[in-house]
Amino acid sequence: MLATVFMGTVSVISFAGYITYIDFMNNMGHCNFELIPNCLFSLFPPLKYLMYTPSFHSLHHTQFQINYSLFMPFYDYIYGTMDKSTDSLYETSLKREVESPDVLHLTHLTTPESIYHLPLGFASLSSMPDTSKWYLWLMWPVTFWYMVLIRICGRTFVIERQRFNKLRLQTWVIPIYTLQYYLRFQKGAINSLIEEAIVQAERKGVKFISLGLLNQASFYLPISEHPHLKIKVVDGSSLAVAVILNSIPKRTTQVVLRGNLTKVAYAIAYALSQKGIQIWLVGDGLTEKEQLSAPSGTLFVPFSQLPPKKLRKDCFYHYTPAMKIPTSLENVHSCENWLPRRVMSAWRIAGVQALDGWKEHDCDNTMSALRKFGKQVFDMAFTLLSSPLNRCYYL
Repeated sequence: MLATVFMGTVSVISFAGYITYIDFMNNMGHCNFELIPNCLFSLFPPLKYLMYTPSFHSLHHTQFQINYSLFMPFYDYIYGTMDKSTDSLYETSLKREVESPDVLHLTHLTTPESIYHLPLGFASLSSMPDTSKWYLWLMWPVTFWYMVLIRICGRTFVIERQRFNKLRLQTWVIPIYTLQYYLRFQKGAINSLIEEAIVQAERKGVKFISLGLLNQASFYLPISEHPHLKIKVVDGSSLAVAVILNSIPKRTTQVVLRGNLTKVAYAIAYALSQKGIQIWLVGDGLTEKEQLSAPSGTLFVPFSQLPPKKLRKDCFYHYTPAMKIPTSLENVHSCENWLPRRVMSAWRIAGVQALDGWKEHDCDNTMSALRKFGKQVFDMAFTLLSSPLNRCYYL
């Protein structure tokens, strides 16, 4: 890249291509599985000297004085520093049996550009909370063809694999955008995709599957019609309520519930009423007028999956129900949507019920015992996010 700068041949396309290539190589090299099929190297053998693989990268760290040139193995081949077991390790890694997870989190895309925020996209973007980037508009030709591709294929895909003690976790993504969840004619297709993912997870031996974002609102599973279903479905509502209740200071005397009332909102209202806290229930969604009418210094605590639009600079906005994860949860290299690093949504953490031998569904109109469920998660070293103290809280 510096050579083109000094020679005066640098261009915007070459610079963007170079950065994209380096970012992709860095992200792929840190995967714990082989992404490039062997047939690609068979069709074009020189390619294995122009790019590296995760197995090549693992030898770079585990062996001594070999595999120096990560992004250009050609130099290792010239100077004789390429490990002799590089090719055999690559082929062995391809033949490795696919690991079956214990807990699965099923989420979906939010916007067309959100594909770049996934771990399979750009590492520089996935390592930060998801925000709108102006330069992603330059990728619209690629984004458009990806939208066409997922429209044709329409299958879920794996984006993350993690470990929590002895528990194996995976995250699957449904190629559906947030806007499609609000279209009535799409509900049947979305429900079928979710049901298909649950059946596929059942075949893989998954114990628990948690539903993220709008999947839980769009999916209806009549448990009585599926008595053979061994996998337990959780939508995280119980944990979301527990997180919100523990996020509100003990001295709070008034809570205003805004937005569309869901089973989470009703559970919060019921729990707060037991403590003698005054509650206002207002539906029809949180409007801009309602935000502007809130007193200065108000803390908005969302109980929904999607965060509200921040219109007030003199007020505070809490994250959607989420918790900090313990250090024992490994391979977390990206941010979950708009949340900070090493923070997971309550709907995603709900899958850890499997650690304590949970044997119930937590979806549709059912909700587990809040105290028991909340205590389980806190005992596993998950901690609450800090929030400013205010007199009045809008939820």
